Amino acid sequence: MRLLLLGGTEFVGRAVAEAALERGWDVTVFHRGRHAPVAGVRSLHGDRTAPGGLTALAEGGPWDLVVDTWSAAPRAVRDAARLLRGRAGRYAYVSSRSVYAWPQPAGYTEDAPVVEGAAADAEQTDYARDKRGGELAAVDAFGMDRSLLVRAGLILGPYENIGRLPWWLGRVARGGPVLAPGPRDLPLQYVDVRDLAQWTLGAAEAELNGPYNLVSPRGHTTMAELLDACVAVTGSNAELRWTDPDTVLAAGIAPWTGLPVWVPPGSDLHDTLHRGDTSRAAEAGLRCRPVTETVNDTWHWLREIGGVAPQRPDRPVLGIDEETEAKALAAGERD
Repeated sequence: MRLLLLGGTEFVGRAVAEAALERGWDVTVFHRGRHAPVAGVRSLHGDRTAPGGLTALAEGGPWDLVVDTWSAAPRAVRDAARLLRGRAGRYAYVSSRSVYAWPQPAGYTEDAPVVEGAAADAEQTDYARDKRGGELAAVDAFGMDRSLLVRAGLILGPYENIGRLPWWLGRVARGGPVLAPGPRDLPLQYVDVRDLAQWTLGAAEAELNGPYNLVSPRGHTTMAELLDACVAVTGSNAELRWTDPDTVLAAGIAPWTGLPVWVPPGSDLHDTLHRGDTSRAAEAGLRCRPVTETVNDTWHWLREIGGVAPQRPDRPVLGIDEETEAKALAAGERD
C-alpha cells in the first residue's frame, strides 16, 4: 500500500506513520518541516494554508490512501482533497466526536445529529465546525464510498501534545498528596493513539467508509485505574486523595481542563465524552489495549524526551496550580 499522510510528524500523524511502516507500506509525509518525521518515510514539504502551498503534491502519487489529520480551516482539507481525488484511492479524515450537536445522550451512535453551520470551504471558526467542515470537504471530493471519517474521542498515548495524560504523570511523579477527582469508579472512554492508527489503516485497507466513533467501549477503564497506573509507573510517593465531585467543582476547578480527562458523573459532559456507543468500530475491528500499557508507554516516552511533553500552540495549557490543588484538598478534608 502507498500512503500519503498529510501531517505526520506529531501525535496522531506520527503514530499513523509508524503503524504504516510496521505494515511494510510505502509512506510519504507532507508537512511544513517544523518537526522531524519518522525515519523511513519520504518527505514532501509545503504549507497547505499558503498560496501555492500544495505544489509539492501536484506531481506525486498515485497513492492508495490519504490520511489527513487537519483540525483548522476546512478549506485546507477541501483544497488538498480536490487536488488528490484523481491520484488517490481513498481518503481517511481523522475527525472528532465533537462534530455531534451538544449535548448527546448516553449511548449515542454515528446517526446522532451533527453541528450546524459547518461548510467545506469555511475559514477557521471553532473546533466542532472545523472538524465537521473537514468531513464535508473529504466527502465532497472523494464521495462517501471512498471516504472514511474517523470520529475519535479522547486520544491518549505516546507523542501526546495536548497535555492530558502528561499532566497527570507529571503531577503524580512529583509525589505528595494528589487531588484525585471522584468517584473512583467513574467510567472513562478513550483511545490509545496507536490503536487509532492501526484501526484506521486496517479499515481503509478493508475499504470501509463513512463515520465511525473511534474510542474504547464504555467503561474500558475508570478514573482510579488511570491514576493508579500513573502512581505505579512513576514509582513516586504520591498519595491519591479521592475527593467528592461537588468539592472539586466548588473549588473553581473546571472539568476536563483543570483536571484533564475528568468530568463529573451524571453531567452532559460525562454522557457525551465517556458514554457514547462505539459498537460499530468494535465490530469493524477496533481493539483497545489496557490502560496500564497506555500509561506505561507514555511515561517511558516522556522520560526519553527529558520529561516535558510538547505542547500544541493552538491548545490551552491544562491542569491546576499547586495553590488551587492545596485549597481543594483542604476543603475535601473538612467535608
